[in-house]
Amino acid sequence: MPLLHLAPGVAIDEDEIALTMIRAQGAGGQNVNKVSSAVHLRFDIGASSLPEAWKQALMQKHDRRISSAGVVVIKAQAYRSQEKNRADALERLRALLASVAEPPKPRKPTKPTIGSQQRRLQRKVRHGQVKRLRVRVDDE
Repeated sequence: MPLLHLAPGVAIDEDEIALTMIRAQGAGGQNVNKVSSAVHLRFDIGASSLPEAWKQALMQKHDRRISSAGVVVIKAQAYRSQEKNRADALERLRALLASVAEPPKPRKPTKPTIGSQQRRLQRKVRHGQVKRLRVRVDDE
């Protein structure tokens, strides 16, 4: 049972990852038409052995590779070799899972600088003057 190591103390069994070999799309001639070199990876977040905090963070992540049912779907077809595409798909899964390993740093609210406030007010005055010049001129 090979393991996919993600972080210290966190690894998933490769049996939790479903890899399907499919034919790649696009141009490429005979190789594309005959050889199933693309890899379709599926990983069920809910049924995995990931820590609960990681599962929740992944489910809340707005990533198009994660379905509403909690299944990560990755299609790798960049290479002509099936092994390279398999390694690419696993690396992309590892990167996605590692992105939730560390919680994001909390944002420290800051105040705008005095200079930025003055520049903003100057832009507003200039814009108001431009709009004032756009009024219809009456012939009197």
